[in-house]
Amino acid sequence: MPVPHSLSRALAALVLLGPVAAVATASPASGEAPGLRQDDRTITLKHRDYELRIAKEPFAITTRRAGRTVLATAASGALDFTGPSGRATATRVTRTSWTGGVLTLTVATTDPSAALRVTITPGSDRYRLDSTVEGVKATATGVHYDLKSGGHWYGHGEAKSDAEGEPATLQPWPLDAAKGNQQVNDEKFGPASYLMLEPFWFTKTAAGVYVDTKNLMRVSLGRRNAGVADLDVTDTGSLRTTVFVEKNARRVYEDYVGIAGKPEKSDATPEQYATPLWNTWAQYYSTIDQKNFLDYARRIKASKIPGHTMSLDDGWMKHYGDFEWNTTKYPDPKAMSDEIHKMGYKFGLWVTQWINLDADNYELAKRKGYLLKSKDDPNTPCTVTWWNGKAGLIDLGNPAAYKWYEDHLHALEKDYGVDGFKFDTRFFDERCAPASGLDAADYRRLGAELADGFDQQGIGIRVHWTGAQKYGFVTRQVDKGTDWSSLRASVTQNLAISTVGYPFVETDMIGGSSSMPPPTKEVLVRWAQSAAAMPLVYSSTAPDKVWDFVNKKWVVYPPEVAELYGKAMRLHQALNPYIQDQVKRAVASNEPIMKPLFFNFPKDEAAYTVSDEWLLGDSLLAAPVLTEGTSRDVHLPPGTWYDVARGKVVNGGDLRGYQADLGTLPLFVKMGTPDTKRLIAAIQSAR
Repeated sequence: MPVPHSLSRALAALVLLGPVAAVATASPASGEAPGLRQDDRTITLKHRDYELRIAKEPFAITTRRAGRTVLATAASGALDFTGPSGRATATRVTRTSWTGGVLTLTVATTDPSAALRVTITPGSDRYRLDSTVEGVKATATGVHYDLKSGGHWYGHGEAKSDAEGEPATLQPWPLDAAKGNQQVNDEKFGPASYLMLEPFWFTKTAAGVYVDTKNLMRVSLGRRNAGVADLDVTDTGSLRTTVFVEKNARRVYEDYVGIAGKPEKSDATPEQYATPLWNTWAQYYSTIDQKNFLDYARRIKASKIPGHTMSLDDGWMKHYGDFEWNTTKYPDPKAMSDEIHKMGYKFGLWVTQWINLDADNYELAKRKGYLLKSKDDPNTPCTVTWWNGKAGLIDLGNPAAYKWYEDHLHALEKDYGVDGFKFDTRFFDERCAPASGLDAADYRRLGAELADGFDQQGIGIRVHWTGAQKYGFVTRQVDKGTDWSSLRASVTQNLAISTVGYPFVETDMIGGSSSMPPPTKEVLVRWAQSAAAMPLVYSSTAPDKVWDFVNKKWVVYPPEVAELYGKAMRLHQALNPYIQDQVKRAVASNEPIMKPLFFNFPKDEAAYTVSDEWLLGDSLLAAPVLTEGTSRDVHLPPGTWYDVARGKVVNGGDLRGYQADLGTLPLFVKMGTPDTKRLIAAIQSAR
């Protein structure tokens, strides 16, 4: 009787690899065992979607698809760990086996007392790559990739570097485009970070890396080691990753959100998408008081620029952590709230979970055990430093503390007519000890569940890490500066956040903040135009005048600023029916609303480095002016497009020196789509 072909292949693998416990004749994902062969130097694992070439010494893994390399580990070392003797690197394969659809390798290291147990589990369009330290106790493990092997890199979320001012003014797109101290380098990359982060990276070559962890990571993209993506997980001797191998970069994103999940809803209402939320921060910072707040609201109302909420930011509390009004600044907060409502706005309020040491609530919370505990002494509260001083942090892992905090928020709603909250806080801090049985990701969940009981009024919260996508919160960026570089960063940061699974994005408040001089009239108008072609709008700087806290004077804008700002917001309002369709699509599939050009045009080489344009849905391309001047170059992907400003159809390609005076937002509608006619009509109606 002839031997079946699949069994012949499995037996051949057995002969090549040596003794194994069992031979798998099928791979769960592919329905067929992958081809395996090896010689003295290389192990080759062939899957129908890709091929892995594993060099035995020095140990390295090269991933290939369709005859080309799409991802390769770094020449300086593929895998490593930190142990009692310091950093040790994988050196050579000493043993191999194939069992139950898993390739297992024993890999020697530069530490003679330690080895790595490396497993590779192939599946359709991806493979698992896991590494466990054996022989010593490790405090960190890492995997390292050659940046150039992936072409360009994306993902990550809000990118921190060693440069001054980041990420308020810097967000490289693609991630590998940054040079020098602007290269991505985050030593505390984790689920409790204030930044929006995701342990997922993908490349132009259609490869992707997902690190499955809840621990803090150290992430460097070329900064620590030139040309290397260093992905290290701390406080563990095991590394668990998935490597995606796909047809194009967008498919890699879809694979990842297939793991992370899609939003169950959008927490913002259609009305909150349609018009801006106005917040006082950039206008007054914490110096705001009742008189100025009402004056601010009246001026916005008089400008005829639309808005749905007036949100009072930092500066209203007696002390940080006391949910009582500073009565010197706010003699009658209920009357203030009533007047805001009479103007036709909802009333919003800034809150935090930090309780400063001088707050009346601090001693009460300490006595009742409502604060996160110190890692060093479980009998004392953990003390952390945040941007407003030293504080304890309410422990949401304690049900009594959770209810205590929640009750304070409900009391503000009941007593003062507060309609919603801006949660400006961390829900956990790795400097503290979690409650028994919980970890940082659990606190993310608890914070999200608490916030979900209140209206964020389109201002959202900063909850992230694999699985947080399901909550469907609006994502507001980290605070931005007020200059041109900050405006550009607001665009690339929205692209970064959108492409790690958070579709409901908005920039930081139009014009930025971050304790810089106020934006020039050009920056303010161009920012408003840019935000008009995004899912949601977050505003602060008034278009008539703003106090310059740096130079201690009023900056008065000419009347055209309010006129052009209002024009941009009316355009956004007109786009809302189209945006609502994109919201529904995002809930159904986690399709980004704001996305890079290459998502829809993967064969367009130029699209992979375009950092100042995006697609809103599939049919509208925005190319706002993000630098000083009245012209810019525009790249249009293949096809035909309706040039809104010129009122004519143009072919895809490069438009050099496209003229756009301060009143012009370059927009292009894709011809021949189901949305073409209604988009053109909506944009024209807003003029």
